[in-house]
Amino acid sequence: MTIKLKDAIIKALPSPEKGNKITYDSEVKGFGCRVTAAGTRSFVLNYRTRSGRERRITIGSFPDWQTSAARDEAKELKRRIDRGEDPMTEVEADRNAKTVADLCDRYAEEHLPKKRASSAEDDRAMIARYIKQDGEKAAKIEPRLKHLKVNEVTFSDIDGLHRAITKRGHPYVANRVLALLSKMFNLAIRWQWRADNPCLGVERNQEEKRDRYLSQEELTNLVKALAEHDDKQAADIIRMLLLTGARRGEVQAAKWNQFDLTNGVWTKPGATTKQKTVHRVPLSAPARQMLSELHYAAEASDKPMSEYVFPGRGGKGHRQELKKDWRELCLTAGLVDTETITDAKGRERVVVTPNARLHDLRHTYASMLASAGLSLPIIGALLGHTQPQTTARYSHLMDDPLRQATERVGAVFTQNGEGAEVHHLKGKS
Repeated sequence: MTIKLKDAIIKALPSPEKGNKITYDSEVKGFGCRVTAAGTRSFVLNYRTRSGRERRITIGSFPDWQTSAARDEAKELKRRIDRGEDPMTEVEADRNAKTVADLCDRYAEEHLPKKRASSAEDDRAMIARYIKQDGEKAAKIEPRLKHLKVNEVTFSDIDGLHRAITKRGHPYVANRVLALLSKMFNLAIRWQWRADNPCLGVERNQEEKRDRYLSQEELTNLVKALAEHDDKQAADIIRMLLLTGARRGEVQAAKWNQFDLTNGVWTKPGATTKQKTVHRVPLSAPARQMLSELHYAAEASDKPMSEYVFPGRGGKGHRQELKKDWRELCLTAGLVDTETITDAKGRERVVVTPNARLHDLRHTYASMLASAGLSLPIIGALLGHTQPQTTARYSHLMDDPLRQATERVGAVFTQNGEGAEVHHLKGKS
């Protein structure tokens, strides 16, 4: 049945007992109103493509769309169809367009295996907390990108998320999330999911380089705390960090086949280093001694020997978590900041927070080398740096040995332990 559809007629159309029923318009062929058993009314257009394929596209629901507007839209669609276009192709492409969640999944599947284990772990945590916002630790902040189409994400979406994380008090994390998203959208361009990167132009938060080194007294206290710590494996990992200056992930994932204990050499495979290159470093006598004792204990154990120096609990993989142990060690060694906080009721409480990170042990190792007068190239070689400017941050720590050297020259001018006479030069009048 065809009839010129009007709003009043649309309202009066009866609902079928089941399924849906379409009443067609007499003015525009194929244009009609579909009514479902639930009473929902939608405008549709039936059409045939040039290849003869029959299609049906939904224009919109009533009363969101008035009949006259829906009819005009149907006429425009028919003009496009006459030009050889297929409007449903665009609808289906949009329906199947990849979401940010899809982008996260492909990034995790194809790109994360190329990264170091610790870096991949950090990326997964940021994706879950801030981008997908899945799980108990989800940040639950706006905007939520997970369900957005990759090709619809805007600069404002990215900038808004960066600002939201910053307002939570995590400016550095906001920068890390921004860098992660930028990498993901660069890959989206390569995968032809969109043509540009919406992260470009987002202003990053200013960051200050962290220069935290443990003093001799702090080192002494930490060594004592390590000796008394209940978790011997955690203590040994931290000793290894102190003795080698290696990164935490390198030590935790270290395997026995990387070590030549006879010659005292640790060869780190390129897959485990930040620079993706093999890094061969000598081991000090204390490091060799500790590793030899661990190797002997592993061989003497009734359990099968793990390939890892520091195996995970249950013998699977390697040791992962150290946060709890490091916090306890900082508290014991006094590596903390204390702050008195007053609540709304005027009650005061003292908050104790560790002021040293595990990565600061790497800085401490480098500072000790610099203060001992070793050259920056040697320090860089031990740390595995490939760029001289990376090591240059420790140059100021060489002031002490340089001062000692110049004092030796100054000592030439002293006699019998007494200072030399200083003559002040007067300028010409």
